[in-house]
Order: sequence, then C-alpha cells, then structure tokens
Amino acid sequence: MIDIKFSSLQDTPKDRYGNYKDPDRHSKKLREYHMFLWSKHIDSGHFFGLHPYPKGRMIHRSDSMEFVLSSDSIGHTYRKWDEMKNIVSHISLDEINAFRTLCTSIGGYVIFPAKKVNNQFTINQSRGINKRICDRWDLTLECIRLYYSNQPSPLSKTFTNYSSFFNLFNDFKGYVQYFLMQDLVSKNYNSVKFYLPHSEFELNPIPKTLLEYKSYMKNVMEFISKRNLRIEKCCDSISI
Repeated sequence: MIDIKFSSLQDTPKDRYGNYKDPDRHSKKLREYHMFLWSKHIDSGHFFGLHPYPKGRMIHRSDSMEFVLSSDSIGHTYRKWDEMKNIVSHISLDEINAFRTLCTSIGGYVIFPAKKVNNQFTINQSRGINKRICDRWDLTLECIRLYYSNQPSPLSKTFTNYSSFFNLFNDFKGYVQYFLMQDLVSKNYNSVKFYLPHSEFELNPIPKTLLEYKSYMKNVMEFISKRNLRIEKCCDSISI
C-alpha cells in the first residue's frame, strides 16, 4: 500500500526553469500516503478521517470539528540555503542526492493544520522562518514536547493558535505514537534525541562546520530510515 522508497519528487512536476515544484502541494502520491496513514482512530475513539481538498491539501470534517491540513517536510538538506552552500559543497553529489531522496520519502513528512489563525503564521511557516528552529524537525518536536508540558518555546504562540489540533492527541506521547516519531524520543517520552547538541534555542541551529553537517546528515537519515520502517510495519499490520 505504501512504498517507503518512493520519492515525492517522482510525481512532482517541474516549473519552467526545470526546478521541482513543492511536493507538499503537487505530489499526488504523497497526499494519498498521508490520507491512508493518518486516517485512524485517536485516543478519544473518534476516527480522524482525511479526504482530498483543493491545492493539494486534506480535510477532516465531522460534527464536532473541521481541520484543513497540509503536508510538511521534516527532512532538510539545507543545500539551497545561502549560509550553508560553502559547507554542502564539500559533500559529494551522490551523498547529497541520497540524502535528498530519503528526505522526500514518506518518512520525511508530517501533516499540520494549513489555515492561518488571526492572519498569523501557520506551524509550517513559523518553524521555517524562526531563526532558533530553522526548519529542524528535532527542534520542532522539542517545541511540541514543551507545549504539552506547558513550558515556553520559540513556537509557543503558534502552537497555542492550533491547540484544538494538538489536543486531539492528549499529550506528547499520544502525538509521537500517532505520527510514528518514537525513534526521535527517549523510551519514556521525556526527551527528544537531537541531531546536534542542543543549545536551549539560544543559537542559530544550522550546522556550522563540515563535521557538524555530516553528523546532522547522518542523524536525520537514520531517523527517517527508522520511521520508514515503522510506517512499513504499520501498513503490514493493517493489511493482515
């Protein structure tokens, strides 16, 4: 039902300059995978069914709630970030391509609410522009953990706008288990396994050296690979 080796770039069209458009919006297979994987019962017993919605999005609608959701990448190579180009240039093209391909597999994506609240940034936008997050998923997950613990984080304000979404999963453990993120947290769900040493959000978190980048790349790829296996195992249990 789901091919964990499938890259969302495989069915994403290119623009007139030959660059891939955003798979989150344009990959039909990626949206199908999301709808299949995350349409399931939440702890309350409610079935969180997802259905197609315009502009590559998905919608859950029931008597008590409605959410319009979009895909969001959680794996980044930083290959196009200006401040990273000098470091990334020292990584072979084969390595970067392998990294990119893995990041565009289903294990490299999650879903979040897509509609703005009070015309403020969505979660997807906030985690991308916040200089203390820089789109790193481990740091985003730490912010989610802190949200459920009622502790402040760089994304607190944004998460509060979407409290109805996070409340669906009751707590951090519920969120992690629902989206199969177990390999990036401790066994007791009390901490996140960071890709690089955590600075408590005090420093710009992008890799600063070639050694740091290689460590970052290794840890991201390890997590996405493990999550892909969890996704595959989940699909196998459904098909039995």
